[in-house]
Amino acid sequence: MLFLLCLLVFWTLAGCSKKETTSEEQPAAAPAAQPAATPIDPNTVASVSGTVKLDGAAPKMAKIDMSQDPACKGSNAAETVVADGGDLSNVFVYVKEGLGDRTFDVPKDAVTIDQQGCKYHPHVLGVMVGQNIDIKNDDPTTHNIHPTPAANREWNESQPPQAAPIEKSFAREEVMLPVKCNQHPWMRMYINVSRSPFYAVTGADGKFEIKGLPPGDYTLAFVQEKLGEQDQKVTLAAKDSKTVDMTFKQQ
Repeated sequence: MLFLLCLLVFWTLAGCSKKETTSEEQPAAAPAAQPAATPIDPNTVASVSGTVKLDGAAPKMAKIDMSQDPACKGSNAAETVVADGGDLSNVFVYVKEGLGDRTFDVPKDAVTIDQQGCKYHPHVLGVMVGQNIDIKNDDPTTHNIHPTPAANREWNESQPPQAAPIEKSFAREEVMLPVKCNQHPWMRMYINVSRSPFYAVTGADGKFEIKGLPPGDYTLAFVQEKLGEQDQKVTLAAKDSKTVDMTFKQQ
């Protein structure tokens, strides 16, 4: 009887051991698919707009000597702080907080950076994470595009005249990512990589507009390359249209 009992225990343990081994040998589960974009009810979306001002006299835009390359034609003025009548351009405005864990589709259309007159156009750019950027060279000289990011991969590529556009994208969020040209050291611009489509860059009139926001409480960030960042909270109800102005002081 004792022998039969021991045999039964042995068979039970062996069965458990075999079951555990089989479980461990099963292939790992496939990685989860990328989550779909969080739906936003188009009947409730709101917008926020405003004007960014400079308090104080705008600095005189320094002229840059481009004589080192005869192919660089025309005058070139530094764009560090550009204001006309107090209206401040090239300010990146984006929703910094309030979107939670929402996800968004990456736009299929690429944005464009053009090199013309040995100058980047635009000077400040907004793009979503993973969105394609087409970099063109419309100058009769070779450029060397060199982003120096803090959170993304650094790269450095030459682009001769009339070459095909260089296609790039950035994998991580980053604000005011600097880009320079190693061939022409005065050429500088900034790329802002956002996880959402809710951003804008102020134009020559200092104005911006962000559309399509779901109702909620948000923090807007206003970022200027020299004057820094200022934040402003705003609450948007369904179908709301709010005005949020901002003023930077000349340093």
